[in-house]
Amino acid sequence: MNTVKPFILIVVISLFFGCNKKHQYNNNPPRIAIAGLAIESSTFSPAKTNVKAFHTKTGDSVFSIYPFFSDSSYFKSAKWFPTLKGHALPGGIVTRKAYDSLVNKTLNLLKENLPYDGLFFDIHGAMSVEGIDDPEGDFIIKIREIVGAKTIISTCMDLHGNVSWRLAENTDLITCYRLAPHEDAMESKKRAVDNLIQRLKNGKGKPAYKAWIPVPILLPGEKTSTRIEPGKSLYAQVEPATKQDGVVDAAIWIGYAWADEPRNKAVVMAVGDNEEEVKTTAEKLAKSFWDVRDEFEFVAPVAPLQESLDMAIKSEKQPFIISDMGDNPTAGGAGDVTWTLNEILNRKEFKSENGPSLIYASIPDPEFVEKAIEAGIGNKVDGFAGASVDNRYAPPVHLSGIVQAIHYGDKHARTEVVLKIGSVLVIVTKKRKPYHYEKDFTNLGLNPRLIDIVVVKIGYLVPQIYNMRGDWIMALTPGGVDQDLERLEYKRIERPMYPLDKNMETPDLKAKMVPVYNGE
Repeated sequence: MNTVKPFILIVVISLFFGCNKKHQYNNNPPRIAIAGLAIESSTFSPAKTNVKAFHTKTGDSVFSIYPFFSDSSYFKSAKWFPTLKGHALPGGIVTRKAYDSLVNKTLNLLKENLPYDGLFFDIHGAMSVEGIDDPEGDFIIKIREIVGAKTIISTCMDLHGNVSWRLAENTDLITCYRLAPHEDAMESKKRAVDNLIQRLKNGKGKPAYKAWIPVPILLPGEKTSTRIEPGKSLYAQVEPATKQDGVVDAAIWIGYAWADEPRNKAVVMAVGDNEEEVKTTAEKLAKSFWDVRDEFEFVAPVAPLQESLDMAIKSEKQPFIISDMGDNPTAGGAGDVTWTLNEILNRKEFKSENGPSLIYASIPDPEFVEKAIEAGIGNKVDGFAGASVDNRYAPPVHLSGIVQAIHYGDKHARTEVVLKIGSVLVIVTKKRKPYHYEKDFTNLGLNPRLIDIVVVKIGYLVPQIYNMRGDWIMALTPGGVDQDLERLEYKRIERPMYPLDKNMETPDLKAKMVPVYNGE
């Protein structure tokens, strides 16, 4: 009896404290911080990204980024401490000065409201910084030094991000988008926050197991869209995998192809409470990915630019959309490569006003924009534009035409000018801008649906432009995000790497179990 009573007492105490932990947030909701920086940075572009390129929000303005916080009951589920959330249009490598400034500001804001039960780490995962390999890994370590080991960190990423070992080690919950184009971006962010809240409120805390598997594949997003196979079926396996007992979440990262760093590769992860299920889930997804590596193709037909233009001119479908892929600013291109525009303006078909109508979107040049504003709508302007950042393929392009429209106040472009040259409508912007929506054109008085050819600096088309297309081809053009990866001079990625090393042996795809972060 004397030995039984102490045992019963221990069980009762354990149950009491377990229940107490589970329900500790009933009257005092968990304290959760929000932080993150997001950008894709091409190291193959001469462009550099400074602090002004990041659209930053701090304090309560951060909530405006996430629609799910408009639900008052959701908002009240925790006590929130938003610090700094920054997002920049993809571009060149981030300057060390910009990175240090944004990170230090975030850390100082985090210090103001310690301690935290949880932290939502909202990043892209493909940021490159001068002098730093794996900036997101560096950033999360700095955050850990502030918030400590007990804080549960839940990370959400773009599926084109990179997951290094130290990023995996310092986060507790991790997920990424499951669609490309990223129509589920906000859904994924909410999932990361929901997982965090649930683990805090149910008392389970940090998942005990994290499986990390690097997959030596490096492919562009234009070949791995989930609109088509094999990406569609591959990513369809993810959600069912998360429904297993003992698995909290699982994810497949394609990785970012236009940065030359050791971490750039595909990764599969799973997290949860059952070691065998977590391990098996990650290994199954990794094997599925590797098994279909030879099946990835471009999401649309591809051709050299001149062949693309020939097809578009002959087509009777409106609009025939051409993706100027090599300088795509949504993937990290400088956005001011003039090579494609110069080729278009030199085609005889477009010399006359009666030629096929074509919109070119766009080329940035603040000085040319000022000249056009000075000339005014309906008047002629003559000058050179573009290639101030990336002039490796063509010099500034000569533009001489009539100003058709001027639009002020765009978030990215700031000021946009439409110039008529022959049958071509060239959009010149004060700052670089991707054209993703029909309103991007209608705001300028243009109706893209009635235009013969629309050339956009995008890779795969985002939903609105995709749904607007009469036909579509992706042009293999030069730039900082060249789709012909074999033309890029990789020096630092880990080799062998598919498809650069097509005959490589099957890699070790066994799960590497990441230790739970405990401060050591």
